[in-house]
Amino acid sequence: MLNQPTLEKLQTMKLYGMADAFRTQMETADTSQLSFEERFAMLVDQQWLWKENRALARRLRAAKLKERGVVEDIDYQHPRGLDRKLIRTLATSEWVRQHQNLLLIGPTGIGKTWLGCALAQKACRDGFTILHKRAAELFRDLAVAHVDGSFGRQLAKLARIDILVLDDFAMAPLKDSERRDFLELCDDRYQRRSTILTSQLPLAHWHEQIGDPTLADSILDRLVHNSYRIELNGESMRKKRGRKTEEES
Repeated sequence: MLNQPTLEKLQTMKLYGMADAFRTQMETADTSQLSFEERFAMLVDQQWLWKENRALARRLRAAKLKERGVVEDIDYQHPRGLDRKLIRTLATSEWVRQHQNLLLIGPTGIGKTWLGCALAQKACRDGFTILHKRAAELFRDLAVAHVDGSFGRQLAKLARIDILVLDDFAMAPLKDSERRDFLELCDDRYQRRSTILTSQLPLAHWHEQIGDPTLADSILDRLVHNSYRIELNGESMRKKRGRKTEEES
């Protein structure tokens, strides 16, 4: 008779995981053989798991990852210069704890964005916050923020993100406002947060694309220092998948 009021109280207190576990215990005869301590531990474990899953779902929604990559599905068979040992190291997310950066460089279709999203998604599972944007999208957002007066708030928000994933960096020469905004962002995040950059352009050409030599030196010093660099090469994986589909059809 006391079970229903107990369930209602758990629901009212928003202890939904514990309520589900309590309901399961009532419906499972074997749990009656467990001690009070064991049954209570199961309730607490279920509530903890429920909260962790909810928090992860919120972080993943906020991350806005463009690809649904996961580290468990990384393709090591396709020849593109991917170091399995390095990926295993990065998958621990220790580089995020150390506020290091990750640079993914290579031709289009080689899987840079997918790989960056997979490593970011693993960090998200490990409790870190993520935000994924294309570089052009970021610069547009900051330009709008200058106009509407929210630039300071935008920078502060970006500075709190554990991993900022920026796609297609240095694809076009940066405007003066863009490089100044980006330097300010890099300053805020340097040795405090981590950044994943993907680019089709070799690192040697980034200085030229950024433009102003002094600002370029400052930006690259903050990005490249204390970073992991993965340079991919080989045939486009999209072309390979396309040929495979044609052969199977």
